[in-house]
Amino acid sequence: MVGMRFAKGHGTENDFVILPDPDGELELTEEAVRLLCDRRAGIGGDGILRVVRTRALGEALAPSARTAERAEWFMDYRNSDGSVAEMCGNGVRVFARYLVHAGLVDGDVFEVGTRDGAKEVRVGSEGDVTVDMGRVERQGTSSAKLARQVVHGAQISVGNPHLACEVPGPVADVDLTEPPLLDREAFPEGANVEVYTEVEPGVLDMRVFERGSGETRSCGTGIVAAAAAATPAGEGATWRVRVLGGECTVFLDSDGARMSGPAAIVAEGETSLLS
Repeated sequence: MVGMRFAKGHGTENDFVILPDPDGELELTEEAVRLLCDRRAGIGGDGILRVVRTRALGEALAPSARTAERAEWFMDYRNSDGSVAEMCGNGVRVFARYLVHAGLVDGDVFEVGTRDGAKEVRVGSEGDVTVDMGRVERQGTSSAKLARQVVHGAQISVGNPHLACEVPGPVADVDLTEPPLLDREAFPEGANVEVYTEVEPGVLDMRVFERGSGETRSCGTGIVAAAAAATPAGEGATWRVRVLGGECTVFLDSDGARMSGPAAIVAEGETSLLS
């Protein structure tokens, strides 16, 4: 059976199914996304990265993503439940690594189009990819009810919504087995919820419950959100953020945030799931 080509990649074990669709011909339904991301009946992943030329999107490109028009390639990201997400920090790194791996870009510095606009990436020879994440917006404070406790934190936008909550003890003690209950007025579209603690100067431990995916091994935008929440307002900082799947570094200054971390392509093949 002739199937559709795919690749599999991850950034700090936040893993993705990559679908090359340069001319925008694939109709990617929620059902198809859920099946592809199913770890038993499908390929398995925290989400889908559809690789499409930006010009192929035409009028489907949202006004909020208009700066993406200057990028040749657009990252159409879907959560594992089929929902569309504005931005994915680990996904951008994996997407950039795939573009280089597949010979779709020249050089190691280029832009990737996302629903949060164009993101400049720098692909290193040793596996790391650095992404200019843009401005990080503090939007006040809020709280969330987890399975066994209420946590309080900073409401932060990194192109998508986050609630980044400092906790006093080890993040391993926090129960993330159930979806957090959020203030719907503060987060009408839901949000990713991070719990973090500073384990030594400049080093954070973090776990995350991702909107549309559940607890994941890592979340790039969540890593940036936690670093921003841990930084006094108006100041710059550099943080090492340790997650279940590895470690990334976040650089914060007056221009916004940059994030650097590993990204790897681990498999390629064909799938008949979309036939």
